[in-house]
Amino acid sequence: MSLRLSTVILPIDRWHEGGRTKWQRAEELGFHTAYTYDHLSWRTFRDGPWFGALPTLTAAATATERLRLGTLVTSPNFRHPVPLAKELMSLDDISNGRITLGIGAGGKGFDGAALGQDPWTPRERADRFGEFLPLLDRLLTEWETDAGGSFYSAAEYRNVPGCVQGPRLPFAVAATGPRGMRLAAQYGQAWVTTGDPKLYDEGTPEQSVAALRDQIDKLGKACAELGRDEVELDKILLHGFTPDRNRPLESVDAFVDFAGRHRELGFTEIVIHWPIADSDFATAPAVFEAIATEAISRLG
Repeated sequence: MSLRLSTVILPIDRWHEGGRTKWQRAEELGFHTAYTYDHLSWRTFRDGPWFGALPTLTAAATATERLRLGTLVTSPNFRHPVPLAKELMSLDDISNGRITLGIGAGGKGFDGAALGQDPWTPRERADRFGEFLPLLDRLLTEWETDAGGSFYSAAEYRNVPGCVQGPRLPFAVAATGPRGMRLAAQYGQAWVTTGDPKLYDEGTPEQSVAALRDQIDKLGKACAELGRDEVELDKILLHGFTPDRNRPLESVDAFVDFAGRHRELGFTEIVIHWPIADSDFATAPAVFEAIATEAISRLG
């Protein structure tokens, strides 16, 4: 099974002071896709520079030619499907069909209360996502959409001229629970995971592999219930949130070992963070570039 290597570039740089350079370098290094986080701010970066995901991807689309681009991940926390659909259709056009939408139910962090609302419970987030994703699918595939829901509605929304990618740009659905897995199986062209968060602090790499195997099994069962072949979905692992931490990025050998074990599970794409000094993603730039250019060919 072939494996793709992608990167995620946090939107922390002014475009003309290093931002553009990173996205162009990602293309030069041969990454399959460069993603960015669709947050209003994030964790330890909350008090520093942080730019919007969709404007950043629009700029990246004009600065690159071959590199796929995407979000990891967009959520209902501060988005509505109607304006999001129009922005995504436009971004797909500007990039000439190079956009993947990573999308999930969201979490309880800063974004969850930035609009002034109380953070939603896990059940409320799942309920909203269960309405958000099907409506977004309709908005991006139908010529005209009218929909009334408990959380999201659309009135005579026009999808003209539609996405460059047909029937719409691909969805990479982040999910671990049963409801999310069903949505990934029904609407996704890919499935995204960071592993089992309960194992991050005290788990072992072996336990993480077992948990990921279990997640893939659950995805397969969700696909089977819908009459879909699980092989149709790409399986994306966002690195950095398993018990290994950043150890797989300490050398090319370490990453090849990590990637090989996860390819055996069925993953088709691994995403690594672009180096950021003095952070959890402080990979040595020379090692990072060596991984980008050497690791996949070594996996065969």
